[in-house]
Amino acid sequence: MKSHTNHSKLWIVCLFAFALMGWSTLAAAQTQTTVVFLGDSLTEGYGIEKSQAFPALFDNKAKALGYDLKVVNAGISGSTTASSMSRMKWYLRIKPDIVVLALGANDGLRGLSTEEMKKNLGTTIQMAQDRGIQVLLAGMQMPPNYGIQYTRDFKNAFFELAEQYKVPIIPFLLDGVGGLPEMNLPDGIHPNEEGHKIIAELVAKHLLPLLPKSQS
Repeated sequence: MKSHTNHSKLWIVCLFAFALMGWSTLAAAQTQTTVVFLGDSLTEGYGIEKSQAFPALFDNKAKALGYDLKVVNAGISGSTTASSMSRMKWYLRIKPDIVVLALGANDGLRGLSTEEMKKNLGTTIQMAQDRGIQVLLAGMQMPPNYGIQYTRDFKNAFFELAEQYKVPIIPFLLDGVGGLPEMNLPDGIHPNEEGHKIIAELVAKHLLPLLPKSQS
């Protein structure tokens, strides 16, 4: 009888311990901020190791500063804004807190409609906002050889979206990198490792203020 009582007490203690462990794990998960970088080859880190792409570099910097993050590099080479809605829907399953929306470069390089680009990005932003997800929009620019009107409309599209949906914006994701041979791969389009370091610092300037600081 005494042995049975002792076993019962042991089971109660074990169950309490497991429950406490589960609660601790859940609490940790709830305090962690999930950031999804939804982009194209610039985000993916085309031509370099993914660990050297700006999302990973930002992740390292943020964690060194005490932020508790889960960073997801959702960059796919060649992506245009036409895929942004379906891709956003896919990543909703992991319940991101913040999405860095960095699409549009390929629309511009292909000379696609800036109005269609705005529509695609706007629908994607709205989809996130309807679910309480904060969006940081990454602005993009085209070189002047695309024509004065197109380059102006393309650049302005991102600022118009930021104003319409009241989201923060990185004015130009490739600021300090675009058009500089020493910051890009031989193709002159994709940043090299040094270029990604510059982008990571720029992203940190705009993204860190949106993150809750870890209490641990």
